[in-house]
Amino acid sequence: MVYDVIVLGSGPGGYPAAIRASQLGKKVAIVEREALGGICLNWGCIPTKALLKSAQVFDYAKHAEAYGVKVENPMVEFDTMIKRSRGIADKMSKGVTFLMKKNKIDVIMGTGNFLSPTQLEVTATDGTKQTLEAKNIIIATGGRARQLPTLPIDDIKIIGYRKAMVLEKHPKTMIVCGSGAIGSEFANFYNSIGTKVTIVEFMPRIVPVEDEDISKELEKQFKKQGINIMTNAEVLNVDTTGDGVKATVKTATGEIVLEAEILLSAVGVVANIENIGLEKLGVKTDKGKIITDGNQLTNITGLYAIGDCTPGQALAHVAAREGINAAEHLCGHKITPVDYNNIPGCTYCTPEVASVGYTEKGAKDAGFEIKVGKFPFMASGKATAAGATEGFVKVIFDAKYGEFLGCHMIGYNVTEMIAEAVVARKLETTAHEIMNAVHPHPTMSEGLKEAVAVAYGEATDV
Repeated sequence: MVYDVIVLGSGPGGYPAAIRASQLGKKVAIVEREALGGICLNWGCIPTKALLKSAQVFDYAKHAEAYGVKVENPMVEFDTMIKRSRGIADKMSKGVTFLMKKNKIDVIMGTGNFLSPTQLEVTATDGTKQTLEAKNIIIATGGRARQLPTLPIDDIKIIGYRKAMVLEKHPKTMIVCGSGAIGSEFANFYNSIGTKVTIVEFMPRIVPVEDEDISKELEKQFKKQGINIMTNAEVLNVDTTGDGVKATVKTATGEIVLEAEILLSAVGVVANIENIGLEKLGVKTDKGKIITDGNQLTNITGLYAIGDCTPGQALAHVAAREGINAAEHLCGHKITPVDYNNIPGCTYCTPEVASVGYTEKGAKDAGFEIKVGKFPFMASGKATAAGATEGFVKVIFDAKYGEFLGCHMIGYNVTEMIAEAVVARKLETTAHEIMNAVHPHPTMSEGLKEAVAVAYGEATDV
């Protein structure tokens, strides 16, 4: 079958790329080996947020009397939480199926393998093969959980994020290796519903890519919630011969053994670029990622790559933007390359974490003289009314020219607030323009304006 465009992978980068190419008049096919929507929709972004919402509701119920509501003996129905999460994922996947039909995109289920830069052989689950051909092919094969030799995932006692979403029973104890977004979110979820959780982090602080002040605050809040945290710690080996796991952990003061029912390995993701024929095409890769230019083109004419299989941040919204850029470029449009220094990152634990741009240390290391402002949510009327005064908004500006270098938030609903900082940085908005833009009161979003005012010595509410 001959198409104008073939997209290999239907995740948050692949399916928007297919839709955009179709909107621009191209005949499009999308190849998917498992489920439309990819990992994010089926096993990542969406179902994890459903689980976290269930945990949040349970937490509200436990503390309802603080809001003047009496709830008798709230209990976790673990199976129902899991079922709700899977139902939401299934519903969203069906939504992508509808979008494919709406945009007249052929969906071909199977595993793709390149025969040439313009030919893709697709093998269905029953072993039947067909060859597809297109002038332009977009690789959107995503990523999977990274496995360490010391943490061999068996999905019984040592699990990855996929199994963590569909456990058959509610574990009483859990070790979480890694405190990035995946590790922190699952640690928070399971702790919130009664599991005794220990986080083991190799780096000196949790959520290590975030600003240091954010890491300190999240660690403080996690410990307050009852999560045990070990930083500068490394799992050397795991014994699974008993009823649970025994993890030997190297710390600054020596080795200790942690015991739990189950261990979750959350040590990052690795790109899915093996066994699809890239080597025989001569596609350039580096450190397990496909190299692309600002238009998402590989070194092979007509062959594009987007999302987690490329060097940019492994985030759904990055993949979506890259996918749309690739589709528009192959249709002859002039695009604006992705600005990877203005990508928001969000972690949906409680309290939430959201950030964009330089950290304070990163700005100093880059040679900037900076102004820093921080607004604590304990000074926010909306946060106080919501009973969620934990956290703060932190902003960083270049003292010389006023460039908005970075914004870092931790607290209630901050993942919904970070977009203002992203747009402000995109438009090269000044500090005084932010302060002069009237923000609604009372809202959490006032925190950004107030943090900017602190940085410039004009704060009136803190």
